[in-house]
Amino acid sequence: MCGIVGYIGKEQAYPIILKGLKRLEYRGYDSAGIAIYDGKDLNICKTKGKVADLQLKCDSEIELKGTVGIGHTRWATHGEPNDANSHPHFSNSGKVAIIHNGIIENYESLKTELQNRGYTFSSDTDTEVLVNLIEDIMINEEVKLGKAVQIALNQTIGAYAIAAFDKTKPNEIVVARLGSPLAIGVGDDEYYIASDASPFIEYTKKAIYLEDGEMAVVRLGKKVKVRKIKDDSLVDPYVQKLQLNLGQIEKAGYEHFMLKEIYEQPSAIKDTYRGRMLADRGIIRMAGVDDNLEKFLNAKRIIVVACGTSWHAGLVSEYIFEDLARIPFEVEYASEFRYRNPVINKDDVVIAISQSGETADTMAAIKLAKENGAFVFGVCNVVGSSISRETHAGAYTHAGPEIGVASTKAFTTQITILSLMALKLGKAKGSISNSDYHMYLNEMEQIPSKIEKALQSNDHIMEVAAVYKNAKNCLYLGRGYNFPVALEGALKLKEISYIHAEGYPAAEMKHGPIALIDEHMPVVVIATKKGHYEKVVSNIQEIKSRKGKIIAVVTEGDTSVKNMADHVIEVPETLEALTPLLTTIPLQLFSYHIAVMLGKNVDQPRNLAKSVTVE
Repeated sequence: MCGIVGYIGKEQAYPIILKGLKRLEYRGYDSAGIAIYDGKDLNICKTKGKVADLQLKCDSEIELKGTVGIGHTRWATHGEPNDANSHPHFSNSGKVAIIHNGIIENYESLKTELQNRGYTFSSDTDTEVLVNLIEDIMINEEVKLGKAVQIALNQTIGAYAIAAFDKTKPNEIVVARLGSPLAIGVGDDEYYIASDASPFIEYTKKAIYLEDGEMAVVRLGKKVKVRKIKDDSLVDPYVQKLQLNLGQIEKAGYEHFMLKEIYEQPSAIKDTYRGRMLADRGIIRMAGVDDNLEKFLNAKRIIVVACGTSWHAGLVSEYIFEDLARIPFEVEYASEFRYRNPVINKDDVVIAISQSGETADTMAAIKLAKENGAFVFGVCNVVGSSISRETHAGAYTHAGPEIGVASTKAFTTQITILSLMALKLGKAKGSISNSDYHMYLNEMEQIPSKIEKALQSNDHIMEVAAVYKNAKNCLYLGRGYNFPVALEGALKLKEISYIHAEGYPAAEMKHGPIALIDEHMPVVVIATKKGHYEKVVSNIQEIKSRKGKIIAVVTEGDTSVKNMADHVIEVPETLEALTPLLTTIPLQLFSYHIAVMLGKNVDQPRNLAKSVTVE
């Protein structure tokens, strides 16, 4: 969850690390810290709060000069957010410093053992235990930092990405990963270390991504040495060229990253199907599917494993896969799937969906599926991520960096990828007619322009948001393809405005939730003309008869619902299976505007982090 940044080279480290922490703040923002080596000692600055608080403290209290250092922005796991629990953490002697993303599960037994040897602890973190374990090994086994890190990590249970520094050997930083991402930027006589490439993209286009169970010694004047933590064997590191550019991780004039990413969805969806879908020729090309077509066609079932917004995208795909490809389909929370002792067969296909490609629960579900012989296909956004490397095949969404913690374009691009897969398999199986297949492709090509039209309702949606910004609860209803959109809309409102919201299938309202309806309850109903329209209209009448306030998302030109609803938001007409790509847009904007009006931190909502790399 946390953000790691490090630098060793010829430039001043502090501004590079500070800028990198700002770019990684979406990974955690309850505390932050920096340690810079000035040639004699480690100068430390850390504080509870955001990176801006850290900068204010550092600039006013201490001079951080030096060409090597490490920094960290935290999402708390062990120990509450405060100055003492902020990273970096230091060994009792003060010689070794460490920053850490992850959880050391056996830290209590290790801590007890170290306390028996005379070590003391000033924080509540598992990280302080790890750094003292490393120092203890250095002393007792008379080894250098790299070897001590390797021995220590072989004694720990859990997940981690770490960067460690020994001030008695200031020309190197030791890094390692297991279950949490870590990248090394390769510059000209300098190296950058980060949880992802965004902190160093303006300095170098070359990066090494450590694999799980690998560590590296990053040393001035020498090539990076990568080893396996378990057996010390050398690994030939692969230096890849980054495709990311600086403009993709800036706000480009928008007030928030979330708003920018909402408005990027037309281009993001184009980038998702560009080169894959040739509508005029009736072609869908997807290498990961083409190369494994028989596995998909012969699958007795497809199982999606995902979390949060990605799980909602999986629910949408359940409808379209069963409708068009006629393949039995299940959608599982990865966090439950991994612990349920699920029945997995060799003729199952497991699709793992994750924006970051690093979600810990989804990674664990992938490993379980592979152990049971299933074919695993990944759908993720981040090139080179753990899921892209762990799965047998997959497809990138190519949505570009998503910095806002609340996912927007990730959702619609995931649906786009999964829709293309369903269409391709339906065509191959003969479960969709040739005319319908071409109709879907042509309509998919129109979706970006239709989203642009839906975005033109922004000002109207802002007016509706102003009416309900002080609501305590909100209900979201949808049927068929739009039931998952109702779930996603409710999640967005909860995530960024902290208003309690729940999504339900519209028909389930009368089986319990209708008891909540009164004149104070806003109800968002997705009531497009395609799919169960008359049934949804009946549900709206049931709400109105109990004085509920109706916010309806309808197809352009609708009059029936307009006469019943308190507020109407129109979206262009499209095929039923593609309506989620349009109906989700007003719900994203509605949540965004309410959160802004309430003064919430839209891009960094409390208690959340973008990439959930711990259980």
